[in-house]
Amino acid sequence: MDTKSRLPNSYLSWFCFALGSPPHSYIHFSPQVVGRPKGLTSNCPRVLTRSSMAEEKSKILIIGGTGYIGKFIVHASVKLGHPTFVLVRSATASDPAKAELLSGFKSAGVSFLYGELYDHESLVKAIKQVDVVISTVGFVQMQLADQTKIIDAIKEAGNIKRFFPSEFGFDADRSNAVEPVKSTYAVKSQIRRAVEASGIGYTFFSCNYFAGYALPTLGQAGGPPTDKIVILGDGNPKAIVVAEEDIAMYTIKSVDDPRTLNKNLYLRPPGNIYSHNELVALWEKKTGKTLEKIYVPEDEVLKQIQESPMPLNIMLAFNHAIFVKGDSTNFEIDPSFGVEASQLYPDVKYTSIDELINHFI
Repeated sequence: MDTKSRLPNSYLSWFCFALGSPPHSYIHFSPQVVGRPKGLTSNCPRVLTRSSMAEEKSKILIIGGTGYIGKFIVHASVKLGHPTFVLVRSATASDPAKAELLSGFKSAGVSFLYGELYDHESLVKAIKQVDVVISTVGFVQMQLADQTKIIDAIKEAGNIKRFFPSEFGFDADRSNAVEPVKSTYAVKSQIRRAVEASGIGYTFFSCNYFAGYALPTLGQAGGPPTDKIVILGDGNPKAIVVAEEDIAMYTIKSVDDPRTLNKNLYLRPPGNIYSHNELVALWEKKTGKTLEKIYVPEDEVLKQIQESPMPLNIMLAFNHAIFVKGDSTNFEIDPSFGVEASQLYPDVKYTSIDELINHFI
């Protein structure tokens, strides 16, 4: 293999995205950088207080509300006037690292319901107090398959009108990912089938790629590009990159919308659909600097996936699905199974990639 097509050894940012935790380069960004709700300090959101119309809106329980995307969803729920509840484990409540976050939630009027995924009685008790359940449990905690426990608790409670299982990524049913990522998508698909079979009202939200992961490194591992950038395949398949606070806002906008009931909700804002080549070109235009492009053919990517140890093989398989197979955009949204969020809610002023990328240069 030509040395110019060799893949970099460091795939930290991709690994963090695949596991559901933020890369270190993102954690330390300033509060105004995209990927953190406006007004945050440290990792604690400044959640807006509820509107006077809160009692007319669904009561929402977020399971995983102190996690990465969960924080944004809590913020959006309160901002849009919903009575907002977060399931809190006793270990989380006593964790000094979560103290500031929980304090911010409490000051904003968020209610804490104490319990956990593996305590059926506490889970049922919490669910009985709300109308909608949103799960943001992550792969890093190996909890995706355990969402069957949430399904069982919702069935017993008997009062939930909508359940959002932990999706917040790419459409598991339409993915072209190879192993070892293929197995993770298979678990998400199994949870979808379990939800459908349960008779619970649901929304499956495929929001695509978090901006806080994709843009700081311009889609490559190892940090922002300096003189060169690695591009898998030919760089032409379209990817969709969206700000986390926008993902959260669209999520909450949909909870009481009959148009999203028992549907796949996709997020494809027109200003956020770019190929890897187009992202690089935009970066070059804004910085005035030309990068050396190192293209890695698909057969070499697949070979690397097969030969690489964990976690590198996971990262490569994930990249392959996004940037080579185009899992964000390689299918049409048929009204029989899906709707698109930016079309349903034109009042949401999402942040385009052109605006987002300014934060990282």
